[in-house]
Amino acid sequence: MSIQNLIETKVKEGFLNLYETEIPSVEFQATRKDFEGDITVVVFPLLRYKKGNPVQIGEDLGKYLVENIKEITNYNVVKGFLNLVIDDSFYTNFFNQIATDTSYGFVSPSANNSSRMVEYSSPNTNKPLHLGHVRNVLLGYSVAEILKASGKKVYKTQIINDRGIHICKSMLAWEKFGNRETPESTGLKGDKLVGNYYVKFDQEYKKEIAELVASGISEDDAKKQAPLFVEAQEMLRKWEAGDKEVVALWETMNGWVYKGFDVTYKNIGVDFDKLYYESNTYLLGKDVIEDGLKTGVFYKKEDRSVWCDLTEDGLDEKLVLRSDGTAVYMTQDIGTAIQRAKDFTDLGGMVYTVGNEQDYHFKVLFLILKKLGYSWSESLYHLSYGMVDLPSGKMKSREGTVVDADDLMDEMTNTAREISEELGKLEGYSDQEKEELYRVIGLGALKYFILKVDPKKRILFDPQASVDFQGNTGPFIQYTYARIQSILRKANFDYSNPVSVELHAKEKELLKQLELYPEVIQQAAKNYSPAVIANYTYDLVKEFNSFYQNVHILGEENQDKKAFRVQLSKKVADTIKSAFSLLGIQVPERM
Repeated sequence: MSIQNLIETKVKEGFLNLYETEIPSVEFQATRKDFEGDITVVVFPLLRYKKGNPVQIGEDLGKYLVENIKEITNYNVVKGFLNLVIDDSFYTNFFNQIATDTSYGFVSPSANNSSRMVEYSSPNTNKPLHLGHVRNVLLGYSVAEILKASGKKVYKTQIINDRGIHICKSMLAWEKFGNRETPESTGLKGDKLVGNYYVKFDQEYKKEIAELVASGISEDDAKKQAPLFVEAQEMLRKWEAGDKEVVALWETMNGWVYKGFDVTYKNIGVDFDKLYYESNTYLLGKDVIEDGLKTGVFYKKEDRSVWCDLTEDGLDEKLVLRSDGTAVYMTQDIGTAIQRAKDFTDLGGMVYTVGNEQDYHFKVLFLILKKLGYSWSESLYHLSYGMVDLPSGKMKSREGTVVDADDLMDEMTNTAREISEELGKLEGYSDQEKEELYRVIGLGALKYFILKVDPKKRILFDPQASVDFQGNTGPFIQYTYARIQSILRKANFDYSNPVSVELHAKEKELLKQLELYPEVIQQAAKNYSPAVIANYTYDLVKEFNSFYQNVHILGEENQDKKAFRVQLSKKVADTIKSAFSLLGIQVPERM
């Protein structure tokens, strides 16, 4: 049990004994530097349960805690803040317990604990992955890793949007303008080749619209009557009817795209346990609608369309089947969620990583599944995130102004190369070692810049600012890790045995930060927020650098203190590596 958990238990116990009142939780914060103490209990929220003077309540609780927790040696109350002084022995004992624990902070999955499915990426097969997908996959992958670390069994998945009019646009443009070219004949990744034809379709489509408008047709009618659009609709109809030639072309071009996606996913460092394809799931859900009609969850209008009335829940009426019996996206999502629960019998919930423009869609989806009676619907979560903007403005796939994910990763590597060479930190490296380091730094900069921000916030991504060796950046944290590795390489003595020393103030601050790590993982999992991990790691690194600047490590004459400080440095490095693994970021041994 952490000291924070112990204190929370005793504060609740004390509140009940002192005031005969139960409290649900206790709010903590770090003690301000200008007051004596290590952990602060915020008294103000407790006034909801016990009216009175916050200073007096703080005094009462402080006395109770000193009497009932041997590790608390003193306390002081400043207005509504109860500052607690923790004995050094608690931190040295704690450190001796975790010093060699390679899985510190991680919880093993429980056999009776239900699993979670995390869905992310879910691209269309008519274009390469772009900057928006990068934020999506980084968030989804990181949340999956954090949930695993918190003790959940996790399945990582995506649903690939491999059907629809947008797919047919790429196929039709390739048929008309492609001259039978292939990824092999052009040297292009398959997803890039197909994406080029999506752009080509839009270019030619706009020309046709302009010609029709010039002939006197309204723009709305021109968009519907343009020959290319009509042909694309016909191609979709043929695909749905199982036309052999169309299906064969669809399979060929999708195959090119999948190979391209696999390369991008490997380069960015994410993976999946199971793939779903819209071409297999788009008919799911229709039988569920029929069952829901019988139980009154849905109702049918005069035109035979089927709806769910959610007005009593503060939402609107939602269409789930068109009058001609065809499904809408909501139908498919209902069916896919239910299919996943059948595929994974231990599934206790799902996390959908999808941009915030779909917030309303997921409110409706989760509510319908709840009305249908699925117990796991209570554990569905929409990991909603804001857009990623660039200084150059908004991206548009059809116009070819999207920032390609592969190009972005190359740019990050190049930026890391330029800055590293300016700093001149890489003497003695081979060219191959340098290139690998540039890749690790560049990708680390990209991932950290995106993941340190709360998912719900919009991001303005600046590649140059992200590759900064100072401040709250990935490279700054990677550099601190590499600095510690340098210390460990120079420590040519056995520092593995536990030692008992009187703590320097900077050592205690560092130990306090390390002690938070397990709770930080749980908090990040509860909030589905990699930003909690990222910013904890930055705080840990800042604390280490303060320690590094204020005490001697290898230069310490007292052998026990020297051994302890090397041990402490190693544990900080291990925790940095562990935390960064949850963000999908590598750490270099040298920089």
